[in-house]
Amino acid sequence: MRIVLFTGKGGVGKTTLAAATAVHGAAIGHRTLLISADSAHSVADVLGLTPAQNNGWWGEPIAVCENLDAVHVDTRRRLEHSWGEVSAWLLTAFEGAGVDPVQAEELIVPPGADELLVLLEVLDHAHSERWDFIVVDCAPSGETLRLLALPEVFEWYLRRVLPGASGLLRGFAPALARAAGLPIPDPATFLAVDRITTELNSAREMLESPDTTVRLVLTPESVVVAETRRTLSALSLFGQRVDGVLVNRVFPEGSGDAWRASWIAAQREQFRDITDSFASIPIWTTPYLDGEPRGVDALASVAKEVYGDEDPAARSDVAAPTSVSAVEGGYELEFSVPFVAREDIDVVRVGDDVVVTVSTTRRVFALPTALRRCEISGAVVADGVLRVRFRSDAGDSTTTVSPQSRASDPRAAP
Repeated sequence: MRIVLFTGKGGVGKTTLAAATAVHGAAIGHRTLLISADSAHSVADVLGLTPAQNNGWWGEPIAVCENLDAVHVDTRRRLEHSWGEVSAWLLTAFEGAGVDPVQAEELIVPPGADELLVLLEVLDHAHSERWDFIVVDCAPSGETLRLLALPEVFEWYLRRVLPGASGLLRGFAPALARAAGLPIPDPATFLAVDRITTELNSAREMLESPDTTVRLVLTPESVVVAETRRTLSALSLFGQRVDGVLVNRVFPEGSGDAWRASWIAAQREQFRDITDSFASIPIWTTPYLDGEPRGVDALASVAKEVYGDEDPAARSDVAAPTSVSAVEGGYELEFSVPFVAREDIDVVRVGDDVVVTVSTTRRVFALPTALRRCEISGAVVADGVLRVRFRSDAGDSTTTVSPQSRASDPRAAP
């Protein structure tokens, strides 16, 4: 199963290129599903769906053309399926504590639940084995970054807040409920939490799989290029493989018009920056078209401009952005952090987690079992990679490391 997620700054043509990729995949024989996960709902417009089709694709895939189906994630229905039992218990608990019913309705759904349900919906479709190739039109880059971080965030939430997240809490739930004056969660609530935990683990495994990649869409403009670099850094920090950059709306060379000539010169300069910034991954381009591509035939033409005879579902050999390796005296944990300066990174060990902060982006990384018995002995940033060195000796559960304070490679540490 091949899964490709499209994201980029709003307005760069992300939805059009995601749809064109799905159309091209279907045309060369892949059973393809295009998932609309952007609340703007633009996929239906780009595909040229009829009103009847547009009303029918919420929550259930509909046929668009041969080998191509499309679906818009119905988060409300999915929320009821995945969170119904838990929300019912929480609502009873809040009302019993005297919380206003309207406020309780707002509190029972954790922040980010809608975005997380998108991932669970993608997971369900992937497990159905009805398709070979799934293309996901994600929200603009900032929202997509939050989306991809949610499995880890929600696992933390379930472990620490909800009953049933561990056998210990399950066993002591009646006593805790009596002490707090709250209702005892029924078996359905425990089962729901267990189910959600399993789904979260599966969603994280799906995102970390070599068969799941992200494609970044941008236009050759300085502001867009800068945001795309930041997005690549954040995606790498969260362990997402980026297998390509699609540069959209490139003016063709040779225009005699002075206005177009100035745009061509500006884009040429930005394209040099794009080539330098993303030299390690494929770069595709599509020209500035003379009309708005809408409908399967127009999207097929766009895909031909982008991919030529390439298979858009071809497996990528992009290395995992996060890895653990054994080194002399301990282990080394690596995070790919392209375009990030050492002074913008902080590393903190808290219990069994490592918290890595890059500028305004933070990842709480649950340590593998082997590293939980170790202490951090150093960290360094070099060539776009953060390396955190762990010494095999057991140490304190909380350690703060400033990578910028170490000039030497931590592998040289004793």
